[in-house]
Amino acid sequence: MSTETTEPSLRTFNHYSLFSFKDAYWLLNADERAEFHKNWLASLRVSAQKVCLFQGTEHDVDLIVWSALTVKDNQDAAVFFEKFAKALNPYRQLIEQKDSLWGFTRPSQYSKARSKQEIDPFSDEHKSYLIIYPFSKTTEWYLMSRDARQGMMNEHIRIGKQYEDISQLLLYSFGLQNQEFVVVYETDDLTRFSDLVNELRDTEARRYTLRDTPLHTAIYHPAEETLALWK
Repeated sequence: MSTETTEPSLRTFNHYSLFSFKDAYWLLNADERAEFHKNWLASLRVSAQKVCLFQGTEHDVDLIVWSALTVKDNQDAAVFFEKFAKALNPYRQLIEQKDSLWGFTRPSQYSKARSKQEIDPFSDEHKSYLIIYPFSKTTEWYLMSRDARQGMMNEHIRIGKQYEDISQLLLYSFGLQNQEFVVVYETDDLTRFSDLVNELRDTEARRYTLRDTPLHTAIYHPAEETLALWK
């Protein structure tokens, strides 16, 4: 059965922000922290069509906030960043933004059809784990012929289809951030995801990877449950 569809999709904007709680946060009592959680989450939800929170797994990342919106106007990204700043400003003494990765979706140049493994940023359903990382290709990759690149990507796509339970979202950020892409995966099985990455290391296209770190892995819970971990 095919894992692709020819249905058209609107371009979306996706923003991943990594946060840690400052010392001042831990000086609050439980009721004050709960009030902050409620107010901050309400502010974040005003900034985008969809906002999800994930529990970080790194020593310096407590939370990852995923904000998503459909792009209908050239000013949509600017409006988001304005609203996002307003959501953070009242609480900067409590939270520190460690990093952010963002970009836009667009149709793939290597596949005419949209993959059924593509993540829907607006879905209420999420797999247990989120993995995100910046990605850039070498100059040599872009100087090759389109046919040469297509051949290598066909191998890449073939392997990905063997892991139908792993979903992916590819964001383009050429000229917008330091990386060219933001690669996003969702999975219920981290060991299986690790197997996928290991298998992709053996492909010819790997020669042309310039950067694919740092990787960030996070755990999904409904937003209120995620924040409640730090009551």
